[in-house]
Amino acid sequence: MSSLTILAILFGAGTLAYFIGRRRSIQVCGGQQQNLHSRPSYHGFYLAILTALPAIILLVVWSVAERPVTRYAVMQELPASVVEGSDAQQSLTMSVVDTIAEGVPKLSAEEFEVLRKARLGFVTTSDARDILVRHSVILGSNPDPNVLGAAFKLAEARTTSRFMLPIACLAVAGLGFLWGYTRIRPGLRARNIVEHVMRSGLFLASTVAVLTTVGIVLSVLFETIHFFQFVSPFDFLFGTVWDPRFATVGQAEGQFGLLPLLWGTLFISAVALLVAVPVGLFAAIYMSEYAGSKVRAFAKPVLEILAGIPTIVYGFFALSVFGPLLRDLGFNIGLEISASSVLTAGVVMGVMIIPFVSSLSDDIMNAVPLSLREGSYGLGATQSETIKKVILPAALPGIVGAVLLAASRAIGETMIVVLAAGIAANLTLNPLEPVTTITVKIVSQLTGDLEFNSPQTLVAFALGLTLFVITLGLNVYALYIVRKYREQYE
Repeated sequence: MSSLTILAILFGAGTLAYFIGRRRSIQVCGGQQQNLHSRPSYHGFYLAILTALPAIILLVVWSVAERPVTRYAVMQELPASVVEGSDAQQSLTMSVVDTIAEGVPKLSAEEFEVLRKARLGFVTTSDARDILVRHSVILGSNPDPNVLGAAFKLAEARTTSRFMLPIACLAVAGLGFLWGYTRIRPGLRARNIVEHVMRSGLFLASTVAVLTTVGIVLSVLFETIHFFQFVSPFDFLFGTVWDPRFATVGQAEGQFGLLPLLWGTLFISAVALLVAVPVGLFAAIYMSEYAGSKVRAFAKPVLEILAGIPTIVYGFFALSVFGPLLRDLGFNIGLEISASSVLTAGVVMGVMIIPFVSSLSDDIMNAVPLSLREGSYGLGATQSETIKKVILPAALPGIVGAVLLAASRAIGETMIVVLAAGIAANLTLNPLEPVTTITVKIVSQLTGDLEFNSPQTLVAFALGLTLFVITLGLNVYALYIVRKYREQYE
């Protein structure tokens, strides 16, 4: 029985327990609900929680612990040369064991006996391999007897686990139901218990984002420190040449200068914001203050479609249409414009992030209290003066947030830059030349079957940490702006 099936059964049992608990609370008070400390619905939720929650926790813990526990048991069947070997050797052996274990339940009794004899050395392992191939278990060579023994152990452990898991979960659910059912009485503080459980659940949910952020930062930070053991931080942060030539493990051949990538990222993002912020803000002002209800109902969803177009489509459009168009236009006026350039990528990316500015700014301006508008009109201000002197200053914190979101989206974009700006790490002020960004180089450094034990791959984490610091700086600056103007207008 799969985990999803067990989870569905537990949810069904919890729903049934809710109605039973609700009915039981009414029975124990003789129909006089005013004698209950908590409403019948709280008693229903109380019994549902005792029925489903402990079993769901068991299901989650069991599912998480099953793989490491079975792996440990299987490792005991393997020879010492594998157990004490490298991580790559262990991973390869466990992959073979897992492949064979998946095919063991499909075997007939006769075929299983042949595999058992092959493990004991009574028949050749080629016979075992032929049997496994017939069941679509593809192996590169004849299986080792120790590997067969580990596969049997793994298949047995999985079968036992899948048999015992639903029994254990249903037993816990049944015990929780019986214990909760017998405790339902008029004086039971079911509401307090249910609200405490809900507060705990909300607290747990609120910590997920924090713990995820901390985990990401720590993992990137540790790998970055590992990278700086090969390359000097000064050479990385202030180097002007990016040429990470791949070399043997542990050697830092090449140059890992960050400045060309950082400049390309900021240059393209600045061009994108120069396109998106004015257009998006003017569109938001029109839709919020000037457009009629029918025009706004049509224009806003159409504008938001731009955010739903895949970035690869924008990149292909920039590569095949907009880039050549700029190149031909520059040729006609005597300018040499590369089809892949900062201008091409920045303009197309700016079009993509227009909805981030326009939609959020429109919502913020609509949230400005009507009393501010009426007070401005009452003092004799025109509509344009009201927008400039009242609405925009009052909505400025939200507009700054919208621009920050658009900037973060531009900084993290990859596909448009790859197709429209190229992969050349150039340090140039000319927007008509190709450059590249940090995200593009992160992808290129991690492309292929690589191990994270050389500076050529570990540099991706240093680049990722750089992006994190840039985004954090944008947030801190935006918070400063928001607080400054919020104090002015409150």
